[in-house]
Amino acid sequence: MDRSIYDYTQEEPWRIFRIMAEFVDSFEALSKIGRAVTVFGSARTRPAHPDYQKAVQTGRLLAQQKLAVITGGGPGIMEAANRGAKKGGGISVGLNIELPAEQKPNAYQTHPIHFHYFFCRKVCFVKYSMGFVLFPGGYGTLDEFFEAITLVQTNRTRRFPIIMVGKRYWRGLDRWIRGRLRDEKLISPKDPDLYALVDEPHEVVAQIQKFFRSGGR
Repeated sequence: MDRSIYDYTQEEPWRIFRIMAEFVDSFEALSKIGRAVTVFGSARTRPAHPDYQKAVQTGRLLAQQKLAVITGGGPGIMEAANRGAKKGGGISVGLNIELPAEQKPNAYQTHPIHFHYFFCRKVCFVKYSMGFVLFPGGYGTLDEFFEAITLVQTNRTRRFPIIMVGKRYWRGLDRWIRGRLRDEKLISPKDPDLYALVDEPHEVVAQIQKFFRSGGR
């Protein structure tokens, strides 16, 4: 088809219905899972890597706390967290999306949900999570981190725990935020307190428990 003469007005209204259907289906499914924590991290992390093993343990510990585990449904850290949640007898949710590379649904999801639109999927991560856990990752993980702290900072969503696992990996970003953004008054003095850095899976659970014991402060 000659794209120069293609009439997009014939397609765009129907795209709205597809978006609506994606929200309706995902909202209906996720509203039934109860309290949940989302785990992010690289799709490229292999099972032999220590981060993968820590993500498995994190998913298992969260499941033992009766928390559903949500991931992007792919390989790497996502697979590991889903694997741990399923191993722990919990609810293991994958918000799957088709990508040209890297994204293939992992086999450890008890509740697979499929998306066509990235932004619908991103809404669900925030709407149905009581906490974000971020393992070392690339652009996608950084995107979720900065979106989360921006939504909390601007009061567009309630505050929730944002926990970054792997101090050595995240320390450079943390120093840049504190030493550049905060010190140059591009963010408020307390904005770096919107996230926490930990190293071990049991610290993830402890941070979540501490946050909610303190009334979300």
